[in-house]
This record gives sequence, structure tokens and C-alpha cells, in this order.
Amino acid sequence: MNFRLFTKISFLALSLMFVLQGCVVNTFTKGVRNPERTQGLKAPAPQGEHELIALEGPGTFLSASITKQGGGNDLTFVILDIDGRNVVNLSIAAAKNVGLTQNNPYILDLVKSTGDIKTLTIGLPSPLYFERELKLRVNVQEAGVVQIVANVIHGK
Repeated sequence: MNFRLFTKISFLALSLMFVLQGCVVNTFTKGVRNPERTQGLKAPAPQGEHELIALEGPGTFLSASITKQGGGNDLTFVILDIDGRNVVNLSIAAAKNVGLTQNNPYILDLVKSTGDIKTLTIGLPSPLYFERELKLRVNVQEAGVVQIVANVIHGK
């Protein structure tokens, strides 16, 4: 094979590789389309299960925060289901007990504010795509919960 022909073929192959690599990179670096925040509120929040947010797909889940005010023992469970599969099911007390009160590689972080206000955040390093539905619920197993506010950041 002629050296010039080999050089041209190598250059074309390398160029094609960079173009294809750029297409793949651009697919992931464009970000989430039409980002928005959806909020849910339950006030007061008596014992039992309450659906705070229900989103229809397709969509992309980015993050959530759930803030609870009141209650005595933090046995309020935060439940996140995506396309019928459970992603999170954890009580505020369990988050506190297993050390999710500081930055960690897991997707949950419990932030204690002043008084009896506690916020559980859910954030992933990569967005989660859902085809059919996303549901954020709480199961309150304690008395005296004044309110629960949830925010979900999502896109199309």
C-alpha cells in the first residue's frame, strides 16, 4: 500500500472518529429540555399515605426536596417511584440514623433546619429518564406533622 494512500485513509478514519465522538458528546451535553419545578403540599399531614407529586412521562427526573415540619419521632417515609419501580423508600429517622446528614455518594441527604423542620433531598449525578410516570409520596407514621412540602425538578 502506498504511504500517501495510507495517510489519507488514516486521516479520514480519525476525522470520522472525532465527528462520531462529537455527536455522542453533544447528545449528553445538551442538558435537559424544558426544565421546571413542580410542587406538592399536604397541610396538615395526618397519619397515612399522601401523594404529593404525580408526573406523566416521558420526562427526566433531576432532583427533589421534601420538607417536613412537626411530628415527634420522624417516622415519615419518603417514597419515590419511577415507572412503577421504587427508587427511594426511607424514613426521616432512618436517614438520620444511617448518617445521611452530610455529603455522601448516595443520592439522599438530610438537612436539619431550625426547630422541627427537616428537609430530605434527592439528587443524582445523572438524570433519570421516565417513560410513563413519576410519583413522590409520603407515608406519615407519626402525629403532629404540621405540613409537608415537596419540590421536584424535572424536564422533558
